[in-house]
Amino acid sequence: MSKSSSGYVQTTAIATGEQASDDVEMDVFTATVADKWQGTLADKRDMVMLGRSQVLRRNFSFISILGFSAVLICTWELIFANLLFALTDGGTGGLFWGFTVTVIASIFIYLSVSEMASMSPTAGGQYHWVSEFSPAFCQKYLSYLSGWLLAMGWQGAVVGLSFVAGTIIQGLITLQDPTYEPQQWHGTLLIIAVVVFCIVFNTSLAKKLPLIEGFILLLHIIGLFAIVIPLWVLAPRNPPSVALLQFNNGGNWPTMGVAYMIGLLTALSSMMGFDCSVHMSEEIKDASNTLPRAMMWGVGLNAILGYIVVITLCFTITDPQALLDSPTGSPFIQLFYNVTKSYTGTNIMTAIIVINLVSAVISEIATASRQIWSFARDDGFPFSNFLKQVSPGWNIPLNAVVVSFVAGFGIALINLGSSVALNAIVSLTMSALLSSYMLSIGCIFLKRLRGEPLPPAGFSLGRYGMAVNITALGFLCAFFVFCFFPIATPVDATTMNWNIAMFGGITLFATVWYLVGGHKKYRPPVDIQNRKL
Repeated sequence: MSKSSSGYVQTTAIATGEQASDDVEMDVFTATVADKWQGTLADKRDMVMLGRSQVLRRNFSFISILGFSAVLICTWELIFANLLFALTDGGTGGLFWGFTVTVIASIFIYLSVSEMASMSPTAGGQYHWVSEFSPAFCQKYLSYLSGWLLAMGWQGAVVGLSFVAGTIIQGLITLQDPTYEPQQWHGTLLIIAVVVFCIVFNTSLAKKLPLIEGFILLLHIIGLFAIVIPLWVLAPRNPPSVALLQFNNGGNWPTMGVAYMIGLLTALSSMMGFDCSVHMSEEIKDASNTLPRAMMWGVGLNAILGYIVVITLCFTITDPQALLDSPTGSPFIQLFYNVTKSYTGTNIMTAIIVINLVSAVISEIATASRQIWSFARDDGFPFSNFLKQVSPGWNIPLNAVVVSFVAGFGIALINLGSSVALNAIVSLTMSALLSSYMLSIGCIFLKRLRGEPLPPAGFSLGRYGMAVNITALGFLCAFFVFCFFPIATPVDATTMNWNIAMFGGITLFATVWYLVGGHKKYRPPVDIQNRKL
């Protein structure tokens, strides 16, 4: 062992060949964490293959990383929170069939992502896979662009979900006190409060995060039934023909089909982002096997919970327009009150959703900071030397966590001047994630199409890989187009979906930075890893 700035560095000879034999190539595994946090022999081999040192603790098991991803995605909670958009474009029929399409798409998308995660379980995720699988002539730029989009997208998600939680709290206050007038600075303070609260869990309580995620997973499941059972017992019912086949075009689109596709984005947002667990892969025990299983179990669990809520809402929302006209601004709060006739009951049901949303922000900060840290260690950002540091004793990317907090704080302050500007920034999340999936899945599909060898994977799609990849790409392309549409027409500066401006702005900035000097400093992962196919 030798002393380094990060503590004691342990070096071990690791066989990186696929099978143990006399001619297996031996490489050196390095770690700055205690033996018990270094993971399995497979983890060590993966780290050697990836050309990385083990500097983070591998303290996430299958259950804790399942809880991490299921809670972060918060499928059923977001269906409630975004009910306004679903009822405006699509109605109850659009919500049900839109969620069905989303679940089918998610299966194909995350099967593809899970396979790549099993091949290369790295915190870099999509930008690493783009570097590894794309054609040599464009891999460096596409990887660089993916890294920027992912980092900005996940940072926007932190503020976006905090904003949703704050808005719900304001809606609940309005229900109790009709004279209350929500102010933008109220929302800003609520966002900051949520972010500060969640930063504590990602710093002082970082060692306990896996345990915390396990408890939150229980709340994620039990809380659902605490909400839907009162609706099942007390709410009036729609006939199936209304619940599942009644559509709405409240956005005044030319056709019901366009309204349905735009409303489908509500369901999509509730199932998007399971790559969050990928960015924690260097903190998962036996990551190449645990990660893909946890990801697909998370998709299945959240799909089931989501269906319970979707079907419940479709059959219990008998007057959608009355909910859309609610002074609370949150149709589900009005629904809870109309059904229970109780402020206390409504408060408790709504509080469960808010608690789960805030818990999701805890996981989002962890994801965003790991993405920043991972890209910085490849010198993808300005000030990468600062961002990639892992604090001795903490064994978390503390500087990246702090930067994530500062960025969230700064973005929240934008709401003081313009809520439109804030919405523009947080809207980047969906387009950034969709584009990262398209690039990474597209690259591995191209390798399959060319008949080029792929790395071994414990979770392999085998002969079905090409079909799964191309189906995922078909869904992603359609979703990507419609994610830039506004919710309704006619459109003005306040109702415009500024996602296209943010996506184009980040793409342009990253491209210019890459051309100016980024291409000299950035080290694409494919140049670092020790894989030989």
